[in-house]
Amino acid sequence: MDPLESATQEFRDYLRAERGLSPHTLAAYGRDLAEFAAFLRERGVGLDALSRDDLFAFQARLQRLKRKATSVARKLSAVKMFLRFAVREGLRATDPPEVESPRLPRSLPRVLTREEVARLLAAPEVEHPEGLRDRAMLELLYAAGLRVSELVGLRLGDIRPEDGLVRALGKGSKERLVPVAAAALNWVERYLHDSRPLLANAVPEPGPWLFLTERGEAVSRSTFGQRVREYALAAGVPGKVSPHTLRHSFATHLLAGGADLRAIQEMLGHADIGTTQIYTHVDDSHLARTFRECHPRA
Repeated sequence: MDPLESATQEFRDYLRAERGLSPHTLAAYGRDLAEFAAFLRERGVGLDALSRDDLFAFQARLQRLKRKATSVARKLSAVKMFLRFAVREGLRATDPPEVESPRLPRSLPRVLTREEVARLLAAPEVEHPEGLRDRAMLELLYAAGLRVSELVGLRLGDIRPEDGLVRALGKGSKERLVPVAAAALNWVERYLHDSRPLLANAVPEPGPWLFLTERGEAVSRSTFGQRVREYALAAGVPGKVSPHTLRHSFATHLLAGGADLRAIQEMLGHADIGTTQIYTHVDDSHLARTFRECHPRA
């Protein structure tokens, strides 16, 4: 194993053990760093000799390949994080050279109306075990604003109906408690009583996951994403709809209802309120209402 490959492996081990990143995120970092390492080998540049010109050349190559600005920015971010790690571990003597990432266009998230959400939630055929499971998943996703990875990763003990809470394990293995409306908890209770035992009986030892497939395994992100798209089509909800669309809708509807931005940040599990503030651009009625209620001359 050459020094560069060894360094990238140490970095991935660090991300897995100390940062607690998900396998999906780790795989993305691995692909980005593998592309960067191949580029350095072509140029005959070692990790310690890497210069600002090399980083500019890597960025230029990505742009020549017509990579999206978001993809270029993500790869450069992964490289900068790796180089900072290399300095801390003594694999490189000097701090990484500064290279500005491409400016990204601000894209607002897709948000459903309340009527569209209601149609989407009602789309699964709850007479079937999988349909009842999907209804419970959709209800919980919208009621708590979970990430899809948090939803499919829920275990039986993460639901606390007596307190009206769900425990979610977010990015970086950060745990948070999110309040859940009674209507969503009722669907989860119905699923646990009527559907999950049937799904769990498919295997001798079902896993601890809250939401099971017909094989007694945890529902995957990709499978649930496909089901959401199918339900949106059946419900006549236009445009591209994903599990994340319900998370965006959750936050936007809370904001429109008068919820405090800090509270929404806590419920979404955002580390930085700047990430949450995008919802003020999606629905500016919250800003107008806050102005009317708080400004002495309004």
